[in-house]
Amino acid sequence: MLYRKETSKSVDQVFADIDKASKEHGFGVLHHYDFKKTLEGKGFALANECRVMEICNPGQASEVLSVDMALNMALPCRISIYQDGGKTIVGMIPPTAVLKLVSDDPRIEPAARQVEEAMENIIEASI
Repeated sequence: MLYRKETSKSVDQVFADIDKASKEHGFGVLHHYDFKKTLEGKGFALANECRVMEICNPGQASEVLSVDMALNMALPCRISIYQDGGKTIVGMIPPTAVLKLVSDDPRIEPAARQVEEAMENIIEASI
């Protein structure tokens, strides 16, 4: 169910590459979280790098929200970059799966598939 890819790149490099690839695919980075830095700032150690990027394609978001406003609970899409066992992993929960948790309206399926394909391409271009 999860979409995960391994890369030899650093977390910093993948982060920069996802930022660039997102723009090239019509997405924007709305926000990002650096869990290692945040947790350490609160007194909790995290051994591995872990970042989450929230990305969005405004046209696709508008389309699915016009079908079912409850889908806002599944937006924006997230891409995770983290270290595990000395490896850098990039992954996401596929939008088709996330959106189905909120709505089973068949009208959202085409947009969800397009977003999922674009996100896979963003990840592939970044690893």
